[in-house]
Amino acid sequence: MGYKGAATAHGFRGLFSTVCNEHDKDPDVIELCLAHVERDSVRAAYNAARKLKQRAELLQWWADYVDSKRLATPPGDG
Repeated sequence: MGYKGAATAHGFRGLFSTVCNEHDKDPDVIELCLAHVERDSVRAAYNAARKLKQRAELLQWWADYVDSKRLATPPGDG
């Protein structure tokens, strides 16, 4: 992809989490998108929610967000 030495998959995952949290997206949905395991054993035992609709909505928001950054005119180029 051309990012060797400049970026990592883990870095992109961190960016996704940070940006979503900065935009007040649901932390539970963010964690599900990242396939993180619930650390609270009681909650993990009783909560089997997958939140597929909310995950799809969040990932579409993320795609739109990334596209908006990609399509933005860099300063001094317009």
